[in-house]
Amino acid sequence: MTKKTEAKYLSPRPFSYRNRSLHCDEANLSTLAAEHGTPLYVYSAQQISHRFQLFEAAFANRPHTICYAVKANSSLAILRLLAKQGAGFDIVSGGELERVRKAHKPALKKIVFSGVGKQAWEIDAALQADILQFNVESEDELHLLAARAEALGKRARFALRVNPDVFAETHPYISTGLSEHKFGIDIKIARAIYRKAAKSKWLDPAGVSVHIGSQIRKVDPFAAALARVTSLIADLRKDGHNIRYVDAGGGLGIDYGTTNFHPDQQVEKYAAALNKGLAGENAHLLLEPGRFIVAQAGALLTRVLVVKKNGSKTFVITDAGMNDLIRPALYHAHHEIIPVKQPGKSTITADIVGPVCESGDFFARDRVIPSVKPGDLVVLLDAGAYGMSLTSNYNSRRRPAEVLIDGAKTKLIRRRETMRDLLSPELLG
Repeated sequence: MTKKTEAKYLSPRPFSYRNRSLHCDEANLSTLAAEHGTPLYVYSAQQISHRFQLFEAAFANRPHTICYAVKANSSLAILRLLAKQGAGFDIVSGGELERVRKAHKPALKKIVFSGVGKQAWEIDAALQADILQFNVESEDELHLLAARAEALGKRARFALRVNPDVFAETHPYISTGLSEHKFGIDIKIARAIYRKAAKSKWLDPAGVSVHIGSQIRKVDPFAAALARVTSLIADLRKDGHNIRYVDAGGGLGIDYGTTNFHPDQQVEKYAAALNKGLAGENAHLLLEPGRFIVAQAGALLTRVLVVKKNGSKTFVITDAGMNDLIRPALYHAHHEIIPVKQPGKSTITADIVGPVCESGDFFARDRVIPSVKPGDLVVLLDAGAYGMSLTSNYNSRRRPAEVLIDGAKTKLIRRRETMRDLLSPELLG
């Protein structure tokens, strides 16, 4: 692989070849595989911090809080890393609330709670934690929030998650801003709902929230959505509501392929689009990036088990499967796949698949990759987001371990599951 090819595949990721072996920052991935086994998730702490600071710098001229989307990667160590840099958090469940509590308790006060199906116990836990804001997605949820706030004697700050009916060019499974989606409340009826909510002494209409989807590469839809939100905020203030927060959601996408991608420029464009949509609105801005911060900081390290031919097809079978990284099977998502040992010029065209008993257990189909053989290590890049958080025990497979790398220092942040872990919740007789 030439230096030019290396740069095409690896930049702006924290992976590079040194002494013919792939490293994450200063850590040799061959050494990590020998120490911790495979499949193995590896993350660069420096890259995660760098991406977070890009957002902080881009919005430095206005009041803001970067609320990292926990669902992207909920590792306690990563949550603590971000919390210590001042991050808030966007959560979608009571379990994620507890993860933030465990990682860094002071960050509870900088949580926004999203999601269409909040249960009473989750609302109670969030009220007791005095989170920053509930992003409410239906009138029924608002009634439940008021009831639980009254029962606990705690006033609940909330924002309606409005649906601006703005199209964002992304995968249909992760588009959320149209009226046909399950998320949010029609922006045209939001004003009336705020009026009703203001009659309850247990509800504090503190903000307005919007989120139009995930993995969005063009910034214009963000500006269009916020322009509609800004207009609504002006109307709400006329009605006497003290709107202090505007939640712009998340969704800024990355490049999973080999085209030129400049994270700093992308964040600058994103900030410019949001500022355009907000116009003169000076409410405290809440942002919910997830994928953009962690995806390219992480990778899945796996070992080749078999290189198999079936007729004209070649299959590279790895010890990682769809239970370890489901994005290709679920979304037909693209992940670059490169060997840990720096390759030569020889290539093969193959399906890269796992050992799970499903035809949908694949990472790539008809992909040209450097030639590999059984025992070789390969890496699936850009797996830091929605990789580990979507793992499962399908086929009774154990979830992988995770390692966080900070320069030359490495730390095991999740041990590999054992057979005892796998079976411990089950009861016989």
